[in-house]
Amino acid sequence: MTSSDSADDLVYLDATDALRLFAARALSPVELMRAVIERTEKVEPAINAFTERLFDEAMTQAEQAERRYLGKDGGAPRPLEGLPIAAKEKHAMAGRSLTEGSLVNEGVVAEENAPVIDRIINAGGIIHARTTTPEFSVAPFTRSRMWGITRNPWNPYFSTAGSSGGSGAALASGTATLATGSDIGGSTRLPAALNGVVGFKAPYGRVPGAGVMPNDHYRGDGPMARSVADTVLLQNVLAGPDPRDHTSIAPKYVLPNDFDDVAGMRIALCIDLGEYRVHPEMVANTRATAQALAEAGAIVTEIELPWTHLDILTAQSGHFGTLLGPLVAELTDGKRALVSDYTAAFLDLTAQAREHISYLDSLRAEKRLQLQLAAAMTGFDALLCPTTAVPGWPADDQSPGDRLIVHGEDVGESFWAAMTMPFNITNRCPVLNVPSGHSEWGIPTGVQVVGHPYDDATVFRIGKALEQLRPWAYRPGNRPAL
Repeated sequence: MTSSDSADDLVYLDATDALRLFAARALSPVELMRAVIERTEKVEPAINAFTERLFDEAMTQAEQAERRYLGKDGGAPRPLEGLPIAAKEKHAMAGRSLTEGSLVNEGVVAEENAPVIDRIINAGGIIHARTTTPEFSVAPFTRSRMWGITRNPWNPYFSTAGSSGGSGAALASGTATLATGSDIGGSTRLPAALNGVVGFKAPYGRVPGAGVMPNDHYRGDGPMARSVADTVLLQNVLAGPDPRDHTSIAPKYVLPNDFDDVAGMRIALCIDLGEYRVHPEMVANTRATAQALAEAGAIVTEIELPWTHLDILTAQSGHFGTLLGPLVAELTDGKRALVSDYTAAFLDLTAQAREHISYLDSLRAEKRLQLQLAAAMTGFDALLCPTTAVPGWPADDQSPGDRLIVHGEDVGESFWAAMTMPFNITNRCPVLNVPSGHSEWGIPTGVQVVGHPYDDATVFRIGKALEQLRPWAYRPGNRPAL
């Protein structure tokens, strides 16, 4: 990296490029970390993506990484050696806060690292900051009474989505090179879409979790990054069995670094996933990505899915009413006055669901959705669809069930703005969000590439092709105007 390169170019450097420059001794981990810290001081007050800055420790670790690359001590560089990585606050770090954005948990300190944190540290990654979420990760936006509002770097009027909103915003604003996310209803893919980055919802069991929640088959931890190659890099570190998570899959699945083009692949295109009301801009950007794949030799066929809102609502309501709702209710028992408005609404909705929808009802709806998806994808390599039904929603106060009014335009019910939940219900399917363009409101949009159960490589193959066909790299002129 020459002295003529700007600081902004440095902080938007891909992780894979940074590693190559580290190895060639053309860039030091100390230089990159210093640039990221300086960028944070410049933009973070406006974005509010971080809950905790670990900069002193990070600089010390960057110096240690530099010595590894120079061959002075510590052995050979590891897969993530010296990279600045932002971790979602809910990913526990021993001896540090574990509040999940709730005043109820103020003062709670983690006793051990989450598996994904151990994986990053053992691979030489440097966790320099921790990122914001909504309270208990129960909302598709990122604000809380504890941390305030996290805003979209592309346009601060808009939300970063949630619940991994801080991670998405950090990547978009150049204050992290890689980031962790988690996904129980779209919490990785939604922030990836609205911030213009890549996010991977791995199939169930691919990435180990901690505590009781890994037994919830809707959820999973995963990588977020600005490029497909960087997402592969982090996913290959995070994946693999862990004795703390009985659901984690052995042997470890390793994604390739190189992918064939898409010529001859058969890809199904579905715009509305049955009954979603999709905004015209989302339709246009999704069709543009499909057209690019077709021009590259893929056989793209538009299909209809017989999914209904009733089955989706029954499946998720019964599921959350049985699992996450009672967990949050237990944590907040006797402390209702401390929770955010949307958490109170979530507690009420899940309590109502327990009264009216049995877990067996939800499993039956889940099974119908799974069989319908399997039938629709028969004969295809993957499915392409929008990540959100609308091109963004406000960052400021909103509540579940509100109409989404954006710059005076009614874009629909907030509950159905996200098109991610069906693929948590069908959670053995890998799903990769990649950017599909920008909206007239200035923020990015995304598409989901959905694979057959546990066929991770195919979604990355298609994602890589889209990255080459419709580049979204954070080059000068294509970055948030902070």
